[in-house]
Amino acid sequence: MQYVELPSGARMPMVGLGTWQLRGAKCTSAVRTALQVGYTLLDTAEAYDNQPDIARAIREEGVDREKLFITSKVSRSHLYYNGLLRACEKTLRELETDYLDLYLIHWPNDAIAMDETFEAMAKAQERGWVVDVGVSNFDIPHLEQALLVSKTPIAMDQIEFRPHYNQTVLTNFCHEHGIHVTAYSSLRYGEYKGEHTLREIASKHDKTAAQVVLRWLVGKGVVVIPRSTSRAHLLENLDVFDWQLDDEDIERIEVMDRIVA
Repeated sequence: MQYVELPSGARMPMVGLGTWQLRGAKCTSAVRTALQVGYTLLDTAEAYDNQPDIARAIREEGVDREKLFITSKVSRSHLYYNGLLRACEKTLRELETDYLDLYLIHWPNDAIAMDETFEAMAKAQERGWVVDVGVSNFDIPHLEQALLVSKTPIAMDQIEFRPHYNQTVLTNFCHEHGIHVTAYSSLRYGEYKGEHTLREIASKHDKTAAQVVLRWLVGKGVVVIPRSTSRAHLLENLDVFDWQLDDEDIERIEVMDRIVA
């Protein structure tokens, strides 16, 4: 496993399990399988309605909390000061933990003053509920505003990022300002024209198309959180560190978002 270092000094794994749309027994089973095969980064959100299911999986597997990296997100309707703190407390209860490794603003909300939101994030940090804070789905204008008002370092921007939705410009902006990037929905490539490109590159390296996409992203220093319930796919998604794409591969992937479906 490779890691990125957050402002607190904490090390965040570069491959984790995304849990969007996983609920109930299906979620618990997927998380248990992920923990069994070596995952330590778990990504959830208040809006996913699955935090108790994740807590159950951790409890049933008997994994020490200190060995895990847990990310959650506060919903955009709870970004006012007291609302955020109440939401964070609820998340901690549902996940059966005393702290979150990373707490993100799930979506920007222009109806609520951003300085109020980041004041609450700083308070959650001060109380020991949160180690690092960040954002999700923030574009460059929102990030510029956040950097002006936040009194605590912004550790992360979690964004949709894949070959057909290439966010390299936004990623470069983040890295220039000391903000790490997590990519979600990275493997939604099958419905697009040009999928043969990924298959050809995968065949060249004796890997899968999914592994090619994840390797491309981690090569940019981006954390990835693909969702999977299959043990085989979970293991495949971890196998992205001991091989490289060459310059030609990368160039072919970089232009995929210009292909019209």
